[in-house]
Amino acid sequence: MERYKAIVAYDGTDFAGFQVQAGEPTVQAVLEDALGGLGWSGKHLLAAGRTDSGVHALGQVVAFDLHWPHPPEALREALNARLPGSVRCREVERSTLDFHPRYSALWRTYRYRLVESRMANPLAERFAWRVWPALQRDDLAEVTALIVGLKDFGAFGTAPKRGGTTLRHVLRAEWREAEEAFEFTIQANAYLYRMVRMLVGSLVRVGQGRLTPGEFAGLLDEPKERSGGPAAPARGLCLTKIEYDAPDETDGRPPLAGAISET
Repeated sequence: MERYKAIVAYDGTDFAGFQVQAGEPTVQAVLEDALGGLGWSGKHLLAAGRTDSGVHALGQVVAFDLHWPHPPEALREALNARLPGSVRCREVERSTLDFHPRYSALWRTYRYRLVESRMANPLAERFAWRVWPALQRDDLAEVTALIVGLKDFGAFGTAPKRGGTTLRHVLRAEWREAEEAFEFTIQANAYLYRMVRMLVGSLVRVGQGRLTPGEFAGLLDEPKERSGGPAAPARGLCLTKIEYDAPDETDGRPPLAGAISET
């Protein structure tokens, strides 16, 4: 019996989130069904996080114990043959028995995709939030820079456990001009429930002039007295990467804070 680590991508549109729920279609359930077809007899696989209903992933990480007498590449192909088209194992490798995708993780990166358009685009909006009017870049860059660091994000979400801390360390936060879209990327050690979507909802309000930079700063300064949001729709959010190694600090690049890049 060996422990395997898998990187999983999925279109979350038709799932009620990642975690198993009675009577609801979930990503975890289809992964466990596929594993069961290969002789897995565990109760539940381990996962790096529990994405909400409608949220997508490119870099979700799961782990499971399995007796598999073939190479990991063959295990990946065998799993994909048993999974629906909306879920795919991108990589599978052997890991140490003490590896836990959640507790071993150091940094988690999410991307939120916006489409700035007055007119609906049915081909783009399955994976993005269409907003109008377009966002003003200067104010947006200013307030995005405030997110980076060890901050109390209590105005933007709730702790997973009742009474838990709402402090989180954001390493990077940036906006990027993408082809026909505008994307927000955030990297942090952990997140509150709905934190990224609440942040994006508030940032969009700033970019549209409905919330001032000072008011946004107040959400960070007085999180117990104020509330951000409303939360951006789930369809624009994607878990892109989980990192298990410390970031490389030898290349001289500063943390991204409010930058707006065209590449």
